[in-house]
Amino acid sequence: MKLSSKLILFITGSKLAVVLLFIISLPFLIDSIVSEYTNYSLRRQQDKVINVVQKNGINHYLQGDDSYGSYTMLKEEYIALEPAAVGVPVDTIKTERRVVERDTLTYRILMHTFNFQQKPYLLEIGKTVSSINQYNRPLQRIALYVLMGLIALSLLFDLLFTRMLIRPLGKIIKSKLINKKFPFKDHTSPVLTTTYDFKYLDASLISLMDQINEAFEKEREFTANASHELMTPISILQNKMENLLGDEQLSDAVILRIVEMMKTLNRLKKISNSLLLISRIDNEQFVKSDTLKPSELINEVVEEITHRLEEKELSITLNLMSDLSLNHVNKDLLFQLFYNLINNAIKYNVTKGNITISDQLLNRSGYQITIADTGIGIAVDEQPFIFDRFRKTNLAENVGHGLGLSIVKSICLYHGIEIKVSSEVNKGSIFNLTFPSELYSGAI
Repeated sequence: MKLSSKLILFITGSKLAVVLLFIISLPFLIDSIVSEYTNYSLRRQQDKVINVVQKNGINHYLQGDDSYGSYTMLKEEYIALEPAAVGVPVDTIKTERRVVERDTLTYRILMHTFNFQQKPYLLEIGKTVSSINQYNRPLQRIALYVLMGLIALSLLFDLLFTRMLIRPLGKIIKSKLINKKFPFKDHTSPVLTTTYDFKYLDASLISLMDQINEAFEKEREFTANASHELMTPISILQNKMENLLGDEQLSDAVILRIVEMMKTLNRLKKISNSLLLISRIDNEQFVKSDTLKPSELINEVVEEITHRLEEKELSITLNLMSDLSLNHVNKDLLFQLFYNLINNAIKYNVTKGNITISDQLLNRSGYQITIADTGIGIAVDEQPFIFDRFRKTNLAENVGHGLGLSIVKSICLYHGIEIKVSSEVNKGSIFNLTFPSELYSGAI
């Protein structure tokens, strides 16, 4: 999962968690707020009553009676004033049930004692709990709407900021990693960003790519020079050995040793030629200007290698489109590519086995050639390394030296061909070559 997706999921999840927590706690918060507000309102009414008494006297309420009581029409509020017991001060707010005209109601009641003209009085101000709570649901609804609006707004800002923040990382990945093929031919410019971490990552990737290119160039130069320089002494040794074989005074034993030495020298010559070919491919010394039909080219390869098929009594099946052509390719290199793959399919096949070569168009996005055999197969742990140079891969009684498939890989990279292998021990191997759409024409 991408970093941006993870951040978006985290931000959205955290916001939803806040909303859920707020919804759960909202009734308690509203009740607490309403309760505090009710207490504050009762205290304000208390202050007003006492101010009126101090200003107008106690008779303003008592009117000559011993006590005073007043209810609103719906009995939602009431006020009571009466003499209080001496020496028992009261100042509290609590919830109690009261009987008012045969109705039992629950009130939030403020009880407060005060002195007027050296006489204690008890003041009670009450408000029904039902009238207090009638605004709870609207308040909860409004608070929830406000919260959801704020959450949505903050989520939008978070998403915009997150995208803006990690945009340089996406540019770094796109310019330095995605669709970048080795060797890296173009020097990529640094990505503009004010984030130090991204600057450091971008600079490190550029430095690493430059180091890899430099190391690759040195290796390629060494391989080319070493292969070229080896050819001269090999040719000299080969001529001298051929001259020695013409000496009639040599014994049969000496001649046999010279022949064995020449076989070894021929193997060394083949390796040098292969390395030189790989080096020339890597240096792009071949022109890609040929147009050919894969069916005809593969038939040429099969004709050249028919004697090897007959030696192992192998049958080969070709299912190729005859009207499809490959453009802007090098015929000699593709001949070498198919020759190596078909030769391996023969070499590592079982006696009286089968080889099948077929092709297909992949939804107009590519052209694929498949070479399948019924050979000894390749172990799963060996498959990632079969294209490495000089890596010996044990295939039953045979040993691969890695140069044939290395040449195949180099030719594929040079032409932009994707090569994949799937194999199972004792069941066979399948090589899939996928040509990009710009290389083929016809049969569409």
